[in-house]
Amino acid sequence: MKFVDLLGMSVNNLRRRKLRTLLTVLGVIIGTASIVIMVSLGIGLKELNRELISSYGSLTAIRVYSNSYWNDNETDPLYLTEETVQQMRGIEHTTSVYPLLEVSVIMKQGSYTAGVDIIGAPLEYLQQIPLGQGKLPSADDTSMSLIFGNSVIQWFSNEKGYGGNEELPNVDLMGKPMFVVFDRDAYYQSNGDGENKPKAPKKYIIHTAGVVKGDVDSYNEYSYSVYTRLDLLEQQLRKIFKKNPIPGQPTNKKGKPYKYFIYSSCVVNVDEVENVSAVQQQLNDMGFEAHSNVEWMEQSEAQSRMIQAVLGGIGAVSLFVAAIGIANTMMMSIYERTKEIGVMKVLGCDMGIIRNMFLLESGFIGFLGGMIGVAFSLGVSFAMNRLLSIGQLMTGQEGDISRIPLWLALMAVGFAVLVGMAAGFFPALRAMRLSPLAAIRNE
Repeated sequence: MKFVDLLGMSVNNLRRRKLRTLLTVLGVIIGTASIVIMVSLGIGLKELNRELISSYGSLTAIRVYSNSYWNDNETDPLYLTEETVQQMRGIEHTTSVYPLLEVSVIMKQGSYTAGVDIIGAPLEYLQQIPLGQGKLPSADDTSMSLIFGNSVIQWFSNEKGYGGNEELPNVDLMGKPMFVVFDRDAYYQSNGDGENKPKAPKKYIIHTAGVVKGDVDSYNEYSYSVYTRLDLLEQQLRKIFKKNPIPGQPTNKKGKPYKYFIYSSCVVNVDEVENVSAVQQQLNDMGFEAHSNVEWMEQSEAQSRMIQAVLGGIGAVSLFVAAIGIANTMMMSIYERTKEIGVMKVLGCDMGIIRNMFLLESGFIGFLGGMIGVAFSLGVSFAMNRLLSIGQLMTGQEGDISRIPLWLALMAVGFAVLVGMAAGFFPALRAMRLSPLAAIRNE
């Protein structure tokens, strides 16, 4: 007997008992939908957490700091210099290393003042910053220009303070020049009390190149910082302080500045997320302090996996109950068709065909219930994502909390078919073992 003929016979047998088949299929629909929805919630929660962490910085970037912050003074501190940057570039799976130099300055425009940190970074690093206004610095620039984070404007205040009837300080980042004081200590001393207070330090006019994309309240890794080209910042600092110690730069044991700049931190970029932990460990072994968003992500995903396993288990119980219903349906079908089975055996029908007929019937129930269950799951998922906005409530990150990828839909249908055939296996064996003569005599 051909497979098509066997399939047609199985479908016709199910059609003869429409109500019982419908109720059995309904159980599979509920079980499949439960599994798909529960697993989709776990997938959505995992992806939302990853998107939230990604908004705070790249998942393949490692932030590296020197050990001078916790050095016990018994050994020389390990600083971040151009030499150590070159060593980091030689680590396997490292794609790029960006040294960063932070300088604390005073910025003034009109009656508004702010204490901010200017971060000098290589041009390649600056080119990754998304701008909402202006343009990025270029390699042809000969003087410093600034890229303001979209939330930096909140740091400015005047004598009356920030707030009152103003929504934001009246500072025009793009339209007006910014006066920058690089010697903060001298600035505060010159504004203090006393007759011998020093002369106010020189203010430098530095123009704005651009402002980071986003409104004041939106956050990204560039929101609260001011950026400029690293080489131009170094030139400016050498020009201002000459051979004197530069504020924020360490000095040797004699109190004299080093001849080279010591970076505040470095950003080490790795080729794949899976290699971040290994590179981070090598950086820690070198004596530096290394941090990455992958640490946070791994903790978050461990919790997501546990939640996903619990949710999937709850859904699996529903499908297990449906499997019992399929087994019951197939057993009842055998009792009702005992004489039919006996006639098939007497006519010389192969035992495998009888077995396959019942397996196909139970598998078709699983297939039909799986397909409808997946379709129902897509509708429920759409309602949760568009109408209820559960993702925003649970994680604080906008996005879909229920996500049903193609592989999940296909696996759900395949699993429903497998469960259906497994549930029909023992009834099929019972049909094979029926005595032909006893089956024919059965009324």
